[in-house]
Amino acid sequence: MVDNPGNELGAFLRSRRAALDPHAAGMPDDGRPRRVPGLRREELAQLAHVSVDYVVRLEQGRTRRVSRPVLDALAEALRLAPDERDYLFAVADVTDVSAAGPVRRRAVRTEVAPRLRLLLDTMPDVPALVLNRRMDVLAWNRGAAALLTDFGELPLPERNLIRLTFLDDTFRALYGDWPRAARECVAVLRMEAGRTPHDPALAALVGELGVRDPDFRVWWASHQVRGPRQLTKVYHHPVAGTLTLDVQQFSVDTHPDQQLVAYTAEPGSPSHEALRFLLQWSSARTDTKS
Repeated sequence: MVDNPGNELGAFLRSRRAALDPHAAGMPDDGRPRRVPGLRREELAQLAHVSVDYVVRLEQGRTRRVSRPVLDALAEALRLAPDERDYLFAVADVTDVSAAGPVRRRAVRTEVAPRLRLLLDTMPDVPALVLNRRMDVLAWNRGAAALLTDFGELPLPERNLIRLTFLDDTFRALYGDWPRAARECVAVLRMEAGRTPHDPALAALVGELGVRDPDFRVWWASHQVRGPRQLTKVYHHPVAGTLTLDVQQFSVDTHPDQQLVAYTAEPGSPSHEALRFLLQWSSARTDTKS
């Protein structure tokens, strides 16, 4: 299931070319039948002002070294969204970088700073957790355990939001729109795979999901990508009922490969009241156990 990292650039270009409506890209109808959807290679070459042979070599993986102006031209021709543009630059070997060479991403951290853990514990009214770039759950507060699942009861390798979304039936049932949430997970994972193609843990996760879930295989092959952003999700919770929550994502300055994720509801809304009830229920349940 894991793509050949040496040709991720070519695979991404092919997928975006196939997804683009030629008429929306400004290409006239020349009367020739189209055997495949999207732009032809020669049309992409024309729009990006490069040779057809160069497009062929990029798509076939015979070269990954591309200048920044050419990447900009390809991104413009393919009408890439900002996240897709970032991904394009991540999987290419940009030839005109600074003399210091390409930026090397550090290994994914698994430890959480004590002050960040303290912050989680001092947010009793806000479910929150800390994730790394692979969406591994590194730390969480009591609210997040009540809303999502008790991560402490899971084996360490299973504490991953994407894995839970696809392979855990109880977790999967939380989502009001599981296909949308699952596709977003795949897009986030695909984005990270382009940035860190040699991460063995990420490759193992992609491989497991590809073997065990047919939807994952289809969505992974679509090469959709996206970075962190604010989302609104609907959850069907067995205790609190239906909750519409804003999912806020914050970068951690001291650990750039980590993010703090918080779940909030519109003040005064039914979801706000339901979330407050859930947190009170969880607190009382914990006090009873202790």
